[in-house]
Amino acid sequence: MRDAVAAVLAFVGRPELQVSLLLTDDAEIAELHGTFLGDPTPTDVMSFPMDDGVDVVVSVECARREAAARGHAWQAELSLYVVHGILHACGYDDVDECERARMRAAEARVLESLSLHVDDVDDVDQSRGASE
Repeated sequence: MRDAVAAVLAFVGRPELQVSLLLTDDAEIAELHGTFLGDPTPTDVMSFPMDDGVDVVVSVECARREAAARGHAWQAELSLYVVHGILHACGYDDVDECERARMRAAEARVLESLSLHVDDVDDVDQSRGASE
């Protein structure tokens, strides 16, 4: 995970940004999701920008499950979540189509720099009817 954090920070030009990473399970992330975002369901990643850094919370359980369903390494899926969370804290978003394309391109470039591969996130989300 250190390599994923360093790669995304280099990509956004903020190598000095402090990152706190909590790797957890679905139960704990659901509790945090409910407390901070009012939605008590599990999610893959949450990020909280701070003055001098970012706190990122990732469900390892979700990464393992999604990687198995999508046919790639769970470490790649976990790295995707870390990259996604840090990108959010650095001004990237995925709400509208244009911003989503920018976010997905950034994720792909960072993962490629780490020699990691995941299937197209939006193709999988759309086929399952999921939303972010």
